[in-house]
Amino acid sequence: MAEGRHASLIIDDLRTEKDEIGTLLYQLDDRKMAGLPFFTDCAWVWPRPGEIVMEAKAHSHDFDEVVTVFGTDPEDPQNLCAEVEFWLEDEKYTLTKSCLIYVPKGLRHCPIIFRNVTRPIFHYIVGGAGRYSA
Repeated sequence: MAEGRHASLIIDDLRTEKDEIGTLLYQLDDRKMAGLPFFTDCAWVWPRPGEIVMEAKAHSHDFDEVVTVFGTDPEDPQNLCAEVEFWLEDEKYTLTKSCLIYVPKGLRHCPIIFRNVTRPIFHYIVGGAGRYSA
């Protein structure tokens, strides 16, 4: 942990537990810092053949959210190195490029399904509420 007056603002307590999807590295929400007006989760999705269902059910929130997926090919950072199915309302999107997805408050979204992940994918979400709720 960093030292200094503002050291509590630096979150470096790395988590390393893996699950069937990947590794949730960092989380920040109002449980960590009281009064925080947003939350964020940062995770790796690890390579594997077949499907990885991250969120199966469509849902909406009473806050805006940004969902991200970034490929890790240093020669082609736009290459997602996977195919990701992501739904916004009744529209299915097939993502093959690194991207940010803005999900306005009240917009139904998901499922999110990763297919044929060939390199790690960095995935994070940030939402305009103190903590995540579906």
